[in-house]
Amino acid sequence: MTLQVELVSPEEVLYSGEADMVIARTTDGEIAFMTGHAPFIGSLGVGAVTIRTSEGDDVRAAVHEGFVEVTDNRVTILSDIAELVGDIDATRARRALEELDRERDVDDAEAETALRRARLRVELADE
Repeated sequence: MTLQVELVSPEEVLYSGEADMVIARTTDGEIAFMTGHAPFIGSLGVGAVTIRTSEGDDVRAAVHEGFVEVTDNRVTILSDIAELVGDIDATRARRALEELDRERDVDDAEAETALRRARLRVELADE
């Protein structure tokens, strides 16, 4: 038995299919979901999501906050902003990170979140 997984952003469904495991970063830390997982609802932080498909491939995405719900072997990830690794423009991500580092204001929560997002994009694009 496998999990039915959906990764959704406001613009599109990034992934819909079966998987053996889903790994996500909640605001409380990283968590993995497999078949038979107890019902769960959590808030997502800025982090990578890994969907291990039934074929053994990994689908990776940068997820920039949102929610994850697990019920009856179904994992639904609703993200404010999400990008599959293959869709990340590495050059643009590096430029954005450099710019944010230069203009960094450590007392600005929005700027700090933007910096975390940029770092995640660069990290995943470089994999």
